[in-house]
Amino acid sequence: MEESEVFSILREENMRKALLAAIVAVLVMVSMLPGSSASAWTGTGDAPDYSRKSCWYQVPDITKEVDTFYIYSTEYIESSFSEGSPDYATLDNIEMKMGALGEYVTNASVYEESTNVFVPYYRQAGLRFAGEVAAKKGNIDPAISGIPYADITAALDYYFTKYNNGRPFIIAGHSQGSAMVKYVLKNYFKKHPDYYKRMVAAYAIGFSVTKEDLKENPHLKFATGERDTGVIVSWNTEGKKNVEENARNCALLPNAISINPLNWKLDETYAPASKNLGSFMLNEKAARYEITNIGADAQVNLARGVIVTNAKAAPMALTDFFGPQSFHDDDYTFYYNNIKDNVAKRIAAYKANH
Repeated sequence: MEESEVFSILREENMRKALLAAIVAVLVMVSMLPGSSASAWTGTGDAPDYSRKSCWYQVPDITKEVDTFYIYSTEYIESSFSEGSPDYATLDNIEMKMGALGEYVTNASVYEESTNVFVPYYRQAGLRFAGEVAAKKGNIDPAISGIPYADITAALDYYFTKYNNGRPFIIAGHSQGSAMVKYVLKNYFKKHPDYYKRMVAAYAIGFSVTKEDLKENPHLKFATGERDTGVIVSWNTEGKKNVEENARNCALLPNAISINPLNWKLDETYAPASKNLGSFMLNEKAARYEITNIGADAQVNLARGVIVTNAKAAPMALTDFFGPQSFHDDDYTFYYNNIKDNVAKRIAAYKANH
């Protein structure tokens, strides 16, 4: 398959995911989004001024004792392929805003019950540019280590000095957002141990955390159970066909580590669907997301470093990028209520130990 064909399929699939979630679940909120204005950052120089509310998707009312700082995945998709489009989204890019809205519904909302959820806008790498960089360099770090990282660190600086007020926090993301979470863990928190010691956990779901990451960064620790704190929680979800074919998955790196989101074990102990507290899936007929049972069981495959499931759901169609049976889009939704439960348990454990 030609590269142009792959990108065409990829952007169509991601547009479907982002826009379907946004339109079906939260279209009524679109009118509340900050529009294009002088307050929205459109430049490519220094980071945005995060004292401006227009630079945030959400700055919540403080009603909980713990925060979540959530970094969304690639949402600058279709328009990144337009002729003359910039490599990085501007903060007033409506496609990115709509995608962030949809991802909040399906992913970031899992943290709402236990935490105050902060979500900054940032000038993320577009799908076109991120794909080009990954093809040339073998990973997306060069695409996220410049402008996107400068924005996220500026948002973190403002969050910690003006919003956090010493509360414990979770940092979380998905896919490219989790790649940024990992980059922040390696770099930003190494420079800010005073903040890092208040981290309940980092949920870097849908992008690989590897054995090399931990070896090269001894201040990082991967979760070993359901209640340890100051740790990284991560997995990538696939079906058996991906494992059998040793398929290429662009979110998966060699020596990846995955923890089982149903039994919170690192070994290959099987967790049946009866342990699943509820998946959060789209009911197309009712035009809403709802908790349901799709038979999403889970088992770690140590050799590949993934979670394997027999969930009754259609895999992603992007076989060249994710393999013939990837459930990358559903890393959160398959295990939604278990993640919600786990967030509460890790927070309780943190409070008990501090």
